[in-house]
Amino acid sequence: MVYRVAADATVLAHLVFVLFVVLGGLLVLRRPALAWLHLPVALYGAAIELIGWVCPLTPLENHFRRLAGSAGYEGGFIDHYAGLLLYPANWHAIKGYLAAAVVLINLAVYAIVLWRLRRKRAADGRRAG
Repeated sequence: MVYRVAADATVLAHLVFVLFVVLGGLLVLRRPALAWLHLPVALYGAAIELIGWVCPLTPLENHFRRLAGSAGYEGGFIDHYAGLLLYPANWHAIKGYLAAAVVLINLAVYAIVLWRLRRKRAADGRRAG
């Protein structure tokens, strides 16, 4: 029972990580200081998908599943949980485009953040001068 809970907690942590990679830029709009956390996480998440690395949470989850008496799974977290549900049958062919879309969306969000910061600095400079 403990290992099953640990495996499920690992899935939850993995899901939060993926959501932060994809949507974390939106949090940066509200709290620009989060950029220092989101940028490296987003780059690491993109590298996992584009280079084909395995996120360390996947083998950890599989380890807990095996200790709980279940079978693990082959491939990555997104392949296993989201790939079959969210993407078409040939989703592996478009995976790079999806990763690029995530990067482009986050770049757009960061452009907005930088524009806001520059506008705020300019306004602060006009008030001080």
